Amino acid sequence: MMTLTITDETFTGKVLHKISLNFEKELVTIEQIITQRVIKEVADYNTKLPEYFNGLIVPTHAEKSLNGYKMKDRKAIDAEKQVYIALDAFQKNGFFVLVDNHQAETLKEEVLLTSLTQLSFVKLTPLVGG
Repeated sequence: MMTLTITDETFTGKVLHKISLNFEKELVTIEQIITQRVIKEVADYNTKLPEYFNGLIVPTHAEKSLNGYKMKDRKAIDAEKQVYIALDAFQKNGFFVLVDNHQAETLKEEVLLTSLTQLSFVKLTPLVGG
């Protein structure tokens, strides 16, 4: 089992958010990393249904605020839909994934995870989903 801490950063390197993910294998694809991240964020939200959502894909019924994205209605989010939106956004350069300061080019790109692997997401615009 490999635990990886992912950071969301600005272009200047300011860390906005961190999330830890567990992977069964040391060799994973960018698609697997994005998918697992979105599923975990949605599952964490759906378990508690808090007032604010902080994650890669902002649900459509959320408003930006100082504390994150305030949910208009506290209802469960569809993880499958959010994953689809995230994968599509990556392919359309809606965000970058940096692996050890190298920009990932495709969803099928493989990453060998080690205890030193640094993985960052850099959002270009807010990604709004379902």
